[in-house]
Amino acid sequence: MPVHLREVVGFLDTTLEIEKFRDFAPNGLQVEGAMEVDNVVTGVSASAELISRAIEQHADLIVVHHGLVWGSGLTHIAGPLARRLRLLLGNDVSLAAYHLPLDKHARLGNNVGLADALALGATREAFGDVRGTALGLAGVWSTPLSRDDAIGRVAGGVCKGQQPRFVFPYGPAVVRRVGVCTGAASDLLEAASNAGCDMFVTGELAERAGDLAKELQITLVAAGHYATEVFGPMRLADELRMRFPGLNVQFVPVPSPL
Repeated sequence: MPVHLREVVGFLDTTLEIEKFRDFAPNGLQVEGAMEVDNVVTGVSASAELISRAIEQHADLIVVHHGLVWGSGLTHIAGPLARRLRLLLGNDVSLAAYHLPLDKHARLGNNVGLADALALGATREAFGDVRGTALGLAGVWSTPLSRDDAIGRVAGGVCKGQQPRFVFPYGPAVVRRVGVCTGAASDLLEAASNAGCDMFVTGELAERAGDLAKELQITLVAAGHYATEVFGPMRLADELRMRFPGLNVQFVPVPSPL
């Protein structure tokens, strides 16, 4: 049985507590399509490929981490943005996006998903201010690992067995405490060091991050923006299935090496 669009989006808005965040983008419904929702696709970014694949799956609603509206809003609708909107509106498909709320959420979020993928202990502490929110998570392994084994755990838990794309191995030879923050969060490196972390794992790096890691004597690992941010959209798909048993919900991967 179809569920009303507003009921699904309202559930996501409330669950992810979007009113608590001063974000870089508006959270919640960004494009309105059909009011009745049978099929939902979740994904990382609202690319033309994800939208097209969602349409192939007969999606009525797409829920992503990276939406189409950022900053001051839609000021110039042309090129790729126009094509993405044409796909959505031409097929009566809605789009909802959740940025910092989906990074932060204690159960469904990208950061807790990354911490779980690395098997960090259950006791975790928040660190690193992003627009008034402590976004990062720091935790410890039950048994400390060598630096090489710690990097290997990132490879196995996040990078599908491949070596992380960028590693600056400047931290201690034995890794006890690890900080994580998904996406483009290398500017939290100093906060991770101040939180006592031997290693900081994020998605992608600013150029300045390598020198800073060396000066702070912390190991910095960039495992990929996309690879570190699949966890939230996957968990959202599971959450929506449980909350709305009548909906067909699936996570659609559109991998990126970045």
